[in-house]
Amino acid sequence: MESENYLNLQNLKITVFQAYLFWENVDKNLQNISLRLASGVREKTDLIVLPEMFNTGFTMKAQELAEEMGGKTMQWLKKTAIQYDCVITGTLIINENGKYFNRMIWMLPNGEYQFYDKHHLFGMGDEDKHYTLGTKQLIVELKGWKIRLAICYDLRFPVWLRNKNAEYDVLLLVASWPDKRSSHWRTLIHARAIENQSYVVAVNRVGHDGNQVYHSGHSMCIDPHGNTIYYKPEDEDLYTFSINYAELEKIRRQFPFLRDADDFKINS
Repeated sequence: MESENYLNLQNLKITVFQAYLFWENVDKNLQNISLRLASGVREKTDLIVLPEMFNTGFTMKAQELAEEMGGKTMQWLKKTAIQYDCVITGTLIINENGKYFNRMIWMLPNGEYQFYDKHHLFGMGDEDKHYTLGTKQLIVELKGWKIRLAICYDLRFPVWLRNKNAEYDVLLLVASWPDKRSSHWRTLIHARAIENQSYVVAVNRVGHDGNQVYHSGHSMCIDPHGNTIYYKPEDEDLYTFSINYAELEKIRRQFPFLRDADDFKINS
């Protein structure tokens, strides 16, 4: 049985930034995000979530735009986490011994971090030709909440994201998902929330990229019943909302179907 302390977890306050990204321009993106956070974050938050490749846009110029783990964007993430006294997360291109990763950084305000490398690389966009796939799943903890990290194309693969034994409470997905498949995005996010009995927080970008692919946002937070807590199409948006653990626990207690799920192992 879960402890009373676990059942009485505090609400988690999350700030999402559905950003317009300047194509392959690290300095301009970091400046824009900094300005928007400075003007828009007016209350204490626990977590700031940025889109996939928030500092460059979803580019295949891995070699030209990759940074080291001690590089400019990592330093910016550390500084921003300290400034707002919260965790900040999003993905950037990392060069590690000549291999390039689409890496999601989980940066704590004390300067420590964890990371998840994108597992499902988008072959139709040649991502697999420029990046190395990650092989490890990652669940992080924030204020007692268990949070599973995922990136964009991972959304299409429910086995990879399956919430075995209710091991996570929130599926956190950052993306650069095009408008022409936005109906898939909206449907799959609801499905992942319902089938995994977890909150899903999914943050996309807006605007055209350098390949003239249009992104219409549709960032959202969906609760374990499939109800919408936050949803924003089309426009750049910075928004803060809270999620409630007591509601999550109530849903799982009243309809405990996860206990009947199939057991399996993934050979990644």
